[in-house]
Amino acid sequence: MKIHEYQAKELLSKYGVKVPRGKKVDSVKEAREVAESLGLPVVVKAQIHAGGRGKGGGVKLARTLEDAEEVAGKILGMQLVTHQTGPEGKEVKCLLIEEGLNIKQEFYLGIVIDRATSMPVFMASAAGGMDIEEVAAKDPDAIIKEYIDLSVGFQPFQARKIAFALGLPPETISKAVAFMRSLFKAFVELDASLMEINPFLLTQEGELYALDAKVNFDDNALFRHKDYALLRDLNEEEPLEIEASKHDLNYIKLDGTIGCMVNGAGLAMATMDIIKLAGAEPANFLDVGGGASQERVENAFRILLADPKVKAVLINIFGGIVRCDMVASGVVEAARKIGVTIPMVVRLEGTNVEKGKEVLANSGLNFLSADGMKDAAEKVVAASNA
Repeated sequence: MKIHEYQAKELLSKYGVKVPRGKKVDSVKEAREVAESLGLPVVVKAQIHAGGRGKGGGVKLARTLEDAEEVAGKILGMQLVTHQTGPEGKEVKCLLIEEGLNIKQEFYLGIVIDRATSMPVFMASAAGGMDIEEVAAKDPDAIIKEYIDLSVGFQPFQARKIAFALGLPPETISKAVAFMRSLFKAFVELDASLMEINPFLLTQEGELYALDAKVNFDDNALFRHKDYALLRDLNEEEPLEIEASKHDLNYIKLDGTIGCMVNGAGLAMATMDIIKLAGAEPANFLDVGGGASQERVENAFRILLADPKVKAVLINIFGGIVRCDMVASGVVEAARKIGVTIPMVVRLEGTNVEKGKEVLANSGLNFLSADGMKDAAEKVVAASNA
């Protein structure tokens, strides 16, 4: 789950992470009022769930109240396009008005879970304000990494090691250590999957700030944080993904034309790979789960077909916990209710596979049967191009 910058900063400030003074606004009038209360200059920042806002024209400095009004008017309502939004961009519906600071140097701080070690890794770089992926690609040695053993936690010596490696002035080391330890405490207690401060700012006055903040929560831990529901901005999320979450379905919309309905995340990934090998692109990731009911399958099928880009559907089911005949019945029922007109290729294996094939054959609908994943991928790609 993603949240806005202003929300991330409100959360982090409660843990002692220093952030600039600022306030979220929804109108040009509010922007001027907040700018006046903060004192000039101010920074006007678009609030969308995407990085690269500055390069896209969504972050501007305003030195006068008139500038603040003008800039806010231009950014509010704009379709902001960044490298993370795709060419369609995202509409800016709110802004963060923030005090301007005297920048001396910008750094990068980030915390993620390293899957190879099953440990949190604290990353830092002196190349702040840049895309960390770009920095890592051009100069991997510019990324400082400290792996954290959760049984002992993030130790002061590790924070000092990072601070010295960044080249921070000696008089700021203790502040940096406190800043980083507070950040890690927030990462753990908030059940975050990503925490990123870019840039981590050193001012001319020797103060350290989180000039920008990105926090993503671990969806699997949301049950422990009922209050996070208030932070969710549905306007920033894909409507089909929102609908899928209502039915507890694992669905992610992609840009291709081949709809996929699969049971099991590993099989779903393999299905997307083999579609690409066959010369097409998957339109989604959709895992109906190992114990899917007929109702669950129907809901999944409706969501999959609601994507107007889908030209053909590949249903790839291995009947282990879920029976092939049950899945087939759900697919047939959903196809009848929705009135499917696009080609559907079905590959069934496992429990009650013959009964499942009978259900499809007797449905009166135009299902194409496939033997094996390679055959299924080739048939669905050919059908989508017909």
